[in-house]
Amino acid sequence: MADVRLTTPSYLVLGIIDKLGEASAYDVKGEAARTVAPFWSVPHAQVYAQCDRLLEAGLLSQVRQESGRNRRVLKVTDRGRAALQEWLGDPEFVPVEARERGILKLWFGGQPDVLAPVQVHEHRRTLRSYEELADEVGELLTPGQREALEFGIRYERMMVDFWAWVRQREDRTSTDS
Repeated sequence: MADVRLTTPSYLVLGIIDKLGEASAYDVKGEAARTVAPFWSVPHAQVYAQCDRLLEAGLLSQVRQESGRNRRVLKVTDRGRAALQEWLGDPEFVPVEARERGILKLWFGGQPDVLAPVQVHEHRRTLRSYEELADEVGELLTPGQREALEFGIRYERMMVDFWAWVRQREDRTSTDS
């Protein structure tokens, strides 16, 4: 069992496998896309790399399925569960790293009149999908899952408001010149 430095993607993998009981790396990436993607994205290759690292560190165990594709099914070990519980109980604050491509383009001189309409449309579309999800399965979610979904809803509302403001601001500055 090697000592390994755990990162947020490490805990994401541990958390998903713990919630599912057992999972392949493929299952983990599918569950991540279905559940946490609105607020935490993880590249597919990173899921596989994390599974290998956590397995090597003794935080996951594996069993090979004998039927079908002979894929490996992973389970969280007692040591992995302890690490996950320690992380869940740690209130450490880490500043948000917003990775909004439209904002980056705006920063480097992208044209607001080109960017804003698309951004407003796409953020409204995402907002609708989150609100529909909340209506459809909101009662089935754990309190923490519901709160995370609420974060997504509030974030998308804020982005719609922001890009609408950018659009209006551009309209105002264009007529002033």
